[in-house]
This record gives sequence, C-alpha cells and structure tokens, in this order.
Amino acid sequence: MNVGTARTGTAADPAPAPEPPAAGLDKGRALRIAIPVLVLAATLLVWEVYVRVNAVPPYILPGPLLIASTLFSDWGTLSPALWVTVKITFSALFLALAGGVALAVLLVQSRWIELALYPYAVILQVTPIVAIAPLILIYMPSTQSAILLCAFLVAFFPILSNMVQGLKSVDHNLLNLFDLYGATRWQQLVHLKLPAALPYFMAGLKIGGGLSLIAAVVAEFAAGSAGAGSGLAFRLLESQYRLNIPRLFAALVLLSATGVAIFMLTSAIAWASLHRWHESALKREN
Repeated sequence: MNVGTARTGTAADPAPAPEPPAAGLDKGRALRIAIPVLVLAATLLVWEVYVRVNAVPPYILPGPLLIASTLFSDWGTLSPALWVTVKITFSALFLALAGGVALAVLLVQSRWIELALYPYAVILQVTPIVAIAPLILIYMPSTQSAILLCAFLVAFFPILSNMVQGLKSVDHNLLNLFDLYGATRWQQLVHLKLPAALPYFMAGLKIGGGLSLIAAVVAEFAAGSAGAGSGLAFRLLESQYRLNIPRLFAALVLLSATGVAIFMLTSAIAWASLHRWHESALKREN
C-alpha cells in the first residue's frame, strides 16, 4: 500500500466553507421584518382575546376584527376623507420643500438676509399652530387653503433649518480649493454646497413629511371643517360624537398607515439619493 495514498486517505476533511455574506444579510433583513410583524400579530391577538373574554362593548373598545370589518364596510365614507388629507399633506410638503430650499439658499448666500429673516422664521416655528389657526381661518379665502397654510408652516421650518445647516457644513478646505481655482459663488453653490447639503435635506424631508400630516389633521381640528370636502379629522370627530368607536379606530388606522407610508417613501428617496456615496447609507465593511 502506498504510504502517500494512506496518508491522503486518513487526512482530515477540509473545513466547511464560510457562510456567504449575502446569506447573512438576507437573514438580517428577514429578522428585521419578521420581529415587528410577530409583535404586532401578538398584540392584536391579545387585544381580540381580551375584548371577547371580557365582553367589552364596541362603543368602549372594539376588537381588531370589528375594526377591520368597519374599515371595509365604511370605506366609501372614509376613502374620500383620506384622499383630502393626503392631498393637503403632500401639497403642503411640496410647498415646504420648495420654499425651504429657496429661502435656505438665499439666507446662506447673504448674511444680511439671514440676520433679517431667520429670527422671524424661528418665532413662527415656536408659535403653536393651534394658537394662530383662528387668525389664518379669518384671513384665508377658504377653509381648505387655511388648512394647507397651517400644514405648510409646520413642515417648512424643519426643512429650512436642516438645509441651512447643510449648506453651512461644507468642508472649509474644499471651499478654499474652490476659491483657489476662481470658482464663482454660483459654481460653489451648485457643485459643492448643494451636494454637501443633500443628507441634511433628506433628514428635513423625512421630518417634514410626518409633520405635514400631523399639521393637516390638527389644523382641520382647529378649523372645525365639516361636509363632503373634509378630511379624516372630521371623520374622527364625527365618529366620536356619534359614539361610532369602530369607525373612529378605522380612521386612526388609516392615519397611521398614511404616516408609515410617507415615512417609507421619504426614507426610500433618501436611500436612493445617498446609498452610493454617503456614510449614513453605506454598509460598514468591518
């Protein structure tokens, strides 16, 4: 028998290949999705069991199954109100994005304009929107425009402040390099300051998206609007007055789902804009 062959045959088996990194990443993503879903399912199950075991009346606390059936049966009433709220929310957000970015650029480009206008923007932000909503309702031509203005004012300042901070956070060495090559202020703004401010802008976008929805609902509460052209806030009040608590919970579910959808949309936009180059969206390699 060949000694070399014997040694080869008795040699230990090679160590198993390490798990590919992609498999670990897929497992991590699955856990991030599965754990919240399981917690939600367990919470809803406990809620339903509690309501049924204790025979809680629906006008006190409806169960998840009753809320789901109400959401389905009252969809014809809730969906137009949801559309009104979503339309006001996104209109206010787009206006806040345009106005916040434009004013931020103006403030950063001119020190005198910043000294003149920025303190008033802060004052407007720290003033509760519920306190100035009655004045807005008086001076605006319609209730819908008043609600839109209230939502715009709430979403405007986070975008403005984040954008100003981003435009001011440019590396001074890069600014000196642009000055060395004789770049104009416009070239510095377009090719250096705006790209550097993009992460701050995306943070303001995510904050402003949630605040615009909150402000749209709060402004409608303050306005006391009613009728076919009203949003989900009116349906909440209507359900409360009529003790239709299942519909109230159904409207709350729609509002929560809308807020989650807005957050996911803004987060996806931020990831698409930053994942190729910014540290906040890149995976660590070690």
